[in-house]
Amino acid sequence: MGETVVDVPPPADGGADGGKAAAGGVLRSGAIMAVGTLVSRVTGFLRTAVIVAALGTGLLANAYNTANTIPNQIYDLLLGGILTSVIVPLLVRAKERDRAYGEQYEQRVFTLAVIGLGLLTVVAVLAAPLFINALAGSYTGDQRHIAILFAEFFLPQIFFYGVGAFAGAILNTRGSFAAPMWAPILNNVVVIAIGGVFLALASGKPTPATITDTEFMVLAVGTTGGIVLQTVALWPSLRRVGFRWRPRVDFKRGEISQVGRMAGWTLLYVVATQIGLAVVTRLANNAGDLGHKQHLGDGYGYTPYFNAYQLFQLPYAIVGVSVITALLPRMSRFAAEGKIADVRSAFSSGLRLSSVIIMPAAALMLVLGPEITTVLFAHGNTRPEDALVIARVMQMFAIALVPFSTYQLMLRVFYAFGDTRTPALVGAVSVTSNIIMAFAAYNLLGVKWIVVGIAGGYAVTNIVGTFVCWLVLRRKLGGIDGRRIVGGHLKLLVAIWPLIGFAYAVHAVADAAVGTDSMLPALGTLVVGAAGGGLLYLLFAKLLRVDEVQATIATFARRLPGGRR
Repeated sequence: MGETVVDVPPPADGGADGGKAAAGGVLRSGAIMAVGTLVSRVTGFLRTAVIVAALGTGLLANAYNTANTIPNQIYDLLLGGILTSVIVPLLVRAKERDRAYGEQYEQRVFTLAVIGLGLLTVVAVLAAPLFINALAGSYTGDQRHIAILFAEFFLPQIFFYGVGAFAGAILNTRGSFAAPMWAPILNNVVVIAIGGVFLALASGKPTPATITDTEFMVLAVGTTGGIVLQTVALWPSLRRVGFRWRPRVDFKRGEISQVGRMAGWTLLYVVATQIGLAVVTRLANNAGDLGHKQHLGDGYGYTPYFNAYQLFQLPYAIVGVSVITALLPRMSRFAAEGKIADVRSAFSSGLRLSSVIIMPAAALMLVLGPEITTVLFAHGNTRPEDALVIARVMQMFAIALVPFSTYQLMLRVFYAFGDTRTPALVGAVSVTSNIIMAFAAYNLLGVKWIVVGIAGGYAVTNIVGTFVCWLVLRRKLGGIDGRRIVGGHLKLLVAIWPLIGFAYAVHAVADAAVGTDSMLPALGTLVVGAAGGGLLYLLFAKLLRVDEVQATIATFARRLPGGRR
């Protein structure tokens, strides 16, 4: 696998030139990561589509996805995002202090991570029945049994997710961003293959009672095997940037307590978000069981929510994660040097750059949601009406896309300063809002609309989190460059309305003429609506002089074959 090492030097100051330099550096680094993440997410879509085609959206799919949620969410909330956001600033500061000391500190922290992850994984596997009881208390009989078995096979992923996350953090602090973005492609390829094998083995629509031992092992071993391969693939890149792991436990005075102080508040954040996740997952699973008992079909439970969330994450993963990953080491250096203006400038540039793609992506999800899910999911054991339920949930998630991305980027500013307390407290407010909204949806809406309402509550949660975080961060930075941020977003908001109008017109005409609930009409509508709307968006953004759009186009154009660099 190829590796690209990117030099991302900090700007000299926080003025206009500094802001442009920051934007240019983020674009260069982000472009490399975005391409890798795009390929990763496209193959991830294929992976999700194959699994949905193989398992459908019924009882077996709910058991599989619920069990697979446990290690995935621990990775997303603790290891993949938050904990590496703690470790990156610590590693950067250690190297700023002394390069030799920084490398030794790197070895000690990595050793501590491996030991901690090993213990966590063993405890988690032993607690698999408790996790299933917490997330899917309505499961009984064969469904509960198969869910626990899946969880026992999937929970070892925690160790490999964690080691991979720490490896990615080390690579990022050394200016190497590509490998962590490309490695998940291997996992996707493995899962696509095992989904295909399962489809070939299974006869008829599989259920928890009819799945054979061979079919189960294909899913269980293959799903975890993909994560193992994804982690192992990072090792050559670590060696290429000069990292050789030599286990060390000779911690210096105060080092473990320093990690503990930061991780302590992070743990509070994780506990709060995990409580919110457990409530949402359980309520969604209960909704699916209600739908099954009322003979409404199997497509109204956790699986539609899970698959819609995967789609919702695509634009953020391609753009937001790429920008955040490039910005965090940079902001950490600025914070360590006391350059508040540079931190503010980097944050402002990163937020405006990420919104260039995230805002139109959210608009397309809202307008063309049914076509997107029909093309991806209405195959095999999944009916078009099941795909439409996923579309409705995804449309609610689309409302959350811009505030979610903004919220995540703001959290990283606090982490750059070594402040994990504020994100934990803000997270507690957001999680409380999410739980209240989820219970309201479950108790007030009909069965067919419960998971849609829960997704709507998630959108409200992220709006609340963004608002609270904005107020706190504004005080911390002595201003947040609000005029440029709001002005840039207002221009983008104007530019996406022609996109919305064109995409909706294509959808309405196609739906009236031939219907869009089958593959070819849905695909044609999606291609024409997205391409035409996207061109209109770019045209109006140019007319409105949105600098970030023009800079993004120029950066990616230079990376095309024959482009000027």
